[in-house]
Amino acid sequence: MKLAMNYLQPESRKRDAVCMQVILLLQLIMLLPSGAWANEEQPKNVDPLEVIDRPIYRLNDVADRYVLRPAGKGYNFVVPQVARTGIGNFFDNITYPVTIVNGLLQGKGAQAWDDTLRFVINSTFGIFGFMDLATGQGLPAHHEDFGQTFATWGIPSGPYIVLPLLGPSTFRDGIGILGNVQVNPLVQMDNSSVRDKLLILWTVETRASLIGPDKAVQEAFDPYIFLRDAYLQNRQFLIEDKDSGGGDSDAELEEYFDDFEEYEDDY
Repeated sequence: MKLAMNYLQPESRKRDAVCMQVILLLQLIMLLPSGAWANEEQPKNVDPLEVIDRPIYRLNDVADRYVLRPAGKGYNFVVPQVARTGIGNFFDNITYPVTIVNGLLQGKGAQAWDDTLRFVINSTFGIFGFMDLATGQGLPAHHEDFGQTFATWGIPSGPYIVLPLLGPSTFRDGIGILGNVQVNPLVQMDNSSVRDKLLILWTVETRASLIGPDKAVQEAFDPYIFLRDAYLQNRQFLIEDKDSGGGDSDAELEEYFDDFEEYEDDY
């Protein structure tokens, strides 16, 4: 759930929090063995920080079990499906400039133009994005972010890491998050009161959309490895443009998680 909780803090502390994230990432890089940045095609060990990652994963899991998942289940129970769809469309749209900017940075000019049209159509005729009219006009959604952009620039992913509250990532994707928030209109809203409430709703809505598909994770022999492999595989699909776009419906997510149940037999 890619929401940095430091952006829920008062404005005066946001910059310090971002700086601390960068410092922590650099410190971890300095502590890595020389082989940690091995060739990505044949990595010797994608998770050299597992001894650190597993405790963070367990803390994240506690927060999810007792806070985020119950909040998501309550959200699904109270909010009608049609309203949940509209709210999900709204957040997909308001954060879509991240995809537009990164499409341009990756040299995907035609796609970036289509994505801009999609954003304009849904923001206006789609009433601030609550209705996805652009998809029906032949303008499907794409997903691009700074982690993918860095990959196309040839920057190696570095080792797998688990970020507090944010979950699975890599060093490259972790640094990419800092770039994403700089071009995310939702995070950059001047009205901190409205922004913070929307960020909380976004977090709950995102978690609620995973209720059901997350059953595969809960039933995995080793959920940590299951999530790690699923995350790395999905990121590789996105980098190689194998993602079909078009949203994260429950059916799509369930099918995606099913592809990784075979990993249980390997561990």
